Amino acid sequence: MFGARCLLRALRSCSSAPCPRHRPAARVSVRGALGVQSANGERVKVQGWIRSIRSQKEVLFLHVNDGSSLESLQVVADSSFDSRELAFGSSVEVQGQLVKSPSKKQNVELKAEKIEVVGNCDAKAFPVKYKERHPLEYLRQYPHLRCRTNVLGSVLRVRSEATAAIHSFFKDSGFVHIHTPVITSNDCEGAGELFQVEPSSKIKVPEENFFNIPVFLTVSGQLHLEVMSGAFTQVFTFGPTFRAENSQSRRHLAEFYMVEAEISFLESLQDLMQWGADLHTEHEKYLVKHCGDIPVFVINYPLALKPFYMRDNEDGPQHTVAAVDLLVPGVGELFGGSLREERYHFLEQRLARLGLTEAYQWYLDLRRFGSVPHGGFGMGFERYLQCILGIDNIKDVIPFPRFTHSCLL
Repeated sequence: MFGARCLLRALRSCSSAPCPRHRPAARVSVRGALGVQSANGERVKVQGWIRSIRSQKEVLFLHVNDGSSLESLQVVADSSFDSRELAFGSSVEVQGQLVKSPSKKQNVELKAEKIEVVGNCDAKAFPVKYKERHPLEYLRQYPHLRCRTNVLGSVLRVRSEATAAIHSFFKDSGFVHIHTPVITSNDCEGAGELFQVEPSSKIKVPEENFFNIPVFLTVSGQLHLEVMSGAFTQVFTFGPTFRAENSQSRRHLAEFYMVEAEISFLESLQDLMQWGADLHTEHEKYLVKHCGDIPVFVINYPLALKPFYMRDNEDGPQHTVAAVDLLVPGVGELFGGSLREERYHFLEQRLARLGLTEAYQWYLDLRRFGSVPHGGFGMGFERYLQCILGIDNIKDVIPFPRFTHSCLL
């Protein structure tokens, strides 16, 4: 009986029943479809948003984009597919044959067999208009929609690639990536432009802080990197920092990203500058092309203008510190760094003079237990993007800009 059943199943599987007429369409991205060199009518499925629509007497042309590529895929369909639901901004799923395009503007196009509208878009109410070049100031009003435009899409793609390039540089150079805290009790810069952090809950003991001491959103990860450089020699962090500056300028944000590094056994400004130059080497052509004049290093800043942790510049003018800034035309300060004061007694005296000995006893401990000459630098990532892209306003190189009187979304 068991053998008969097996035989029956085998006969059924070997029957001459006709095969399905079409294989299921394979889902591909717009980038993948555009990358096909020789299209031979493969059945594919593409999902994305309509970037343009043009209807002729017998043919309907759509350009569909899914964010995988700045370029859109042209979809060619019979005019019978035309409907009010197929509008600029609508999301669609298109199935059809990928064929060679007769136009020189694209290598392939999708010959539609089925078009399904996933989500309608009222093109009249949609703030982003077809074929209209909106000013960047206008688009800032719609942080939830402006990423769908070509200009912001391009900027954010470059931002993503630049992020990867920075991580690659530090990894290849032997640095350890450290996640420094966003909430901290330290005011690294000493400028006092801090956001204080307090619980929103009304249930709290009077005159008692959540952390027992006042804490703030970080203005820099430098001091935490100095801790880590005593164990790993070369460390970096890349994360958000916050400044409560009451500024509406095109170069300031309340929340921005900083690339910061700290290097032990570093004894000269020249070595520090070399690290900064090496970081920029991969993008040097962009800097020259978009920034005009070659950036200039400015060194030997007065001690009174720089924080307590900077080393006195014994080789330079009197009462200066061993610090360096990279100034870029049109952007301002892009890169800033210094040698740190590693000598215990010098630092102890300076902290005592500023009344900071108790708060920074841990910082003195770093000098008591195996101190070494060291230094580091920081680079504002958004200003760097302004520089390489030639973007005038810093608010247009970050996905969701925060600045005084504005925190949309």
